[in-house]
Amino acid sequence: MSFFRNQFANVVEWEEFRDDMIFYKWKNKEIKKGSRLIIRPGQDAIFFNNGKIEGVFHDEGEYDIESQIIPFLSTLKGFRFGFNSGMRVEVLFVNTKIFNVKWGTRNAINIPAPGLPGGMPIRANGTFDFKVNDYIALIDKIAGVRNQYLVEDVRIRITSVLDQLLMKWITREGKDMFNLQSNSFEISKGIKDDLDMQIMDNGLSITGFNVMSFNYPKEIQDMINKVASHGMVSSVDKYQQISLVDGMATGKMNGGGTASDMAGMVMGMNMANQMMDKMNQQNQNQNQQPNQPVAPPNAQPAPQPPEPKTENQQKPNFCPNCGTKTGGGNFCSNCGHKLVGA
Repeated sequence: MSFFRNQFANVVEWEEFRDDMIFYKWKNKEIKKGSRLIIRPGQDAIFFNNGKIEGVFHDEGEYDIESQIIPFLSTLKGFRFGFNSGMRVEVLFVNTKIFNVKWGTRNAINIPAPGLPGGMPIRANGTFDFKVNDYIALIDKIAGVRNQYLVEDVRIRITSVLDQLLMKWITREGKDMFNLQSNSFEISKGIKDDLDMQIMDNGLSITGFNVMSFNYPKEIQDMINKVASHGMVSSVDKYQQISLVDGMATGKMNGGGTASDMAGMVMGMNMANQMMDKMNQQNQNQNQQPNQPVAPPNAQPAPQPPEPKTENQQKPNFCPNCGTKTGGGNFCSNCGHKLVGA
């Protein structure tokens, strides 16, 4: 009898475990008497039958199915193994870790931009994190028809809708097309929420989404780098003035490609408009100032009238010291007293 018992005994475990595998379905359709369940770290074991979950086991370890597992199953807790019959139930092993995945746009996304009829072609790359959070939805939508599910399957699902979400959040609220990195946090948060809604029906949840960098065409990137080198990243006006001077010095205006030509046209039009605005503002300021007489060239300053002599500067008729008549002199002829300023 012991010979047949050992023949029917088997082990229920995740065979050939892979880090990039989200779940694995145990393929044997019948569990025999004496079978053991092995749960390794980072795994959950789900017993289900006909699409209905019978029990979920989280703790790692090795268990006797008849004595330690069956008593906790929903509808199979009273099951008794027969000599030639086993328990027909499916076991799904789920990887419980948070998966980190790199992503990148397959093709450039043409973001609408003023003055660029075809849009500005932008590429982006980054990472996203996800995990399994709903076993019922996972079994209903995916595990019910597949024996395994890989991280690559999720990445393909995510990237299929990522271009549209990037365009949605980049163009939201008129963000600066030349400095998208400064808005990467807001863009990433919006995309994360939308992606979470996209895959939640499969029992998955997006726990993080990051845009590492935005990549522009070479001509546009050169323009951004030049702005940064002048310390004027936020001043498009100053960059346009520098570009105009550089173009006049080299005898060309940003040649080298359609995107560059279009960008040059846009900057030229903007700069012309700004120059006109400044001229109009100067004319308005001059009109508001009152008219003042303008001195003719080489004009000599008007002569100033002599200061009137004070009483102290006039000569007395009689010497204040001895009383002798002065006669218009500066000193008294009798005593020599000074008469000027007396």
